[in-house]
Amino acid sequence: MSRVQLALNVDDLADAVTFYSKLFATEPAKLRPGYANFAIANPPLKLVLFEQPGKGGTINHLGVEVESTDLVEAAQQRLVAEGLATAVEEGVACCYARQDKVWVDGPSGEPWEIYTVLADVEMPDGQLRTVDPETGDVCCATVGDDGAVVATASACC
Repeated sequence: MSRVQLALNVDDLADAVTFYSKLFATEPAKLRPGYANFAIANPPLKLVLFEQPGKGGTINHLGVEVESTDLVEAAQQRLVAEGLATAVEEGVACCYARQDKVWVDGPSGEPWEIYTVLADVEMPDGQLRTVDPETGDVCCATVGDDGAVVATASACC
């Protein structure tokens, strides 16, 4: 099953988790410092919350979660065939999961990702990414095939 992802910046994570738990009648699937995600069955939605005081109510990014790396690769090929610039990330640690993904920007610069979750991972020092989505530079950590953090970098997103 594929589902749309909506990643929001929120001022206060606890308040947001309380609100969205009531709105969608479900508890977070994953809750970490400054981060929560909900795997909502109806409507099929992956809601991701990033605590960003002062930026609450804004979109962090949008996405589509798919079931496999093959579907990520097919999406990337289709987008390139349509003339869109893409950025591919394989085995990247992001949001407490190891993922394969492809990024594309909408016409107003809004970032979209099509991704699959390969495994859950813990992130060093609560960091949420291993690649800076704006520059493509490696940051924070490198994650091995087993999901363990194998190296960290000095600059983090």
